[in-house]
Amino acid sequence: MNKLRKILFPFSIAYDGVTSIRNWLFNNNYLKSTKFDIPLICVGNLNMGGTGKSPMIEYLIHLLKDDYKVAVLSRGYKRKSKGFQLVDLNNKVEEVGDEPLQFKLKFPDIVVAVDANRRRGIEKLKDVVEVILLDDAFQHRKVQPLFSILLTSYSDLYFNDLILPAGNLRESKSGAARANCVVVTKCPENLSYSKQQQIQFDLKLKPHQHAYFSSISYASLIQGVEKVKHLEYLEEKEFVLVTGIANPSPLVNYLKSLNLSFKHYNYSDHHNFTGQELVQLDQEKCILTTEKDFMRLKNNIKVAELYYLPISVSFLNKEEGFIERIQNAAAGIPEEENVDF
Repeated sequence: MNKLRKILFPFSIAYDGVTSIRNWLFNNNYLKSTKFDIPLICVGNLNMGGTGKSPMIEYLIHLLKDDYKVAVLSRGYKRKSKGFQLVDLNNKVEEVGDEPLQFKLKFPDIVVAVDANRRRGIEKLKDVVEVILLDDAFQHRKVQPLFSILLTSYSDLYFNDLILPAGNLRESKSGAARANCVVVTKCPENLSYSKQQQIQFDLKLKPHQHAYFSSISYASLIQGVEKVKHLEYLEEKEFVLVTGIANPSPLVNYLKSLNLSFKHYNYSDHHNFTGQELVQLDQEKCILTTEKDFMRLKNNIKVAELYYLPISVSFLNKEEGFIERIQNAAAGIPEEENVDF
């Protein structure tokens, strides 16, 4: 434990006490957790950001959208609006948040809504859709999902971390017991079976839980507002990488593995770009960014070449079992009624 963590550790003990009491109250029904008749599938984490929730939500949308009327309910982090709001194609990031707008633009036929009060949001949606995906709702105990997916990044596994503020955990590691499954995200594509087994052992899974391993797949095309180019287009370009995500290291390392040369502007997660920063970026000739940051930048800068690199989730193991569990959950079948996977 480094010196700063030692200083902050007493505050982590206090934070752990508060969150543990809260969870105990929910676990013992002193605080109410509402069940809904509509299937709710929750995607969340114990760590503060950077686990790949958005790619997982998009994976689930792809999986379910042809068979069900799907809604995504998010809080709309850092939006300026309040209360419940449906996301439409004409919304701005400031109104609904970057990720909800990204989901709506990519999947215009699904329902996307934002509301910090998830219970109210579900009430508004439950009569017009068949399945609701709860984005970043693992700590939202006022709602009881039918199926919970807990994500943890390979480079920042929750069992190696400490509770805030000494570490990055939002609650105790024991909270992982609420999940139906754990997905280790952003793994190397060649992650060995023995390493997977070791991580499963360290996760200390409950009998009802299973671990899955996934990696990030990068598209071969970069996309702009009206332009699409092959990634190789950047080989001869001087470009800037702009990231406002929790952990840009996988993307940076991937681009470096392609021997691309670039300057990197690294901002905090969900960063709201200031006027001065936008002026600085406007002086660049070519910018590559993440899809989430593209939502924030595309209407605010006039750079001739502004692109993002799409990403998707690829499973390294047991994808068929994961899909079957999700399909059962979408059909409203409780986990205990499923076969073993």
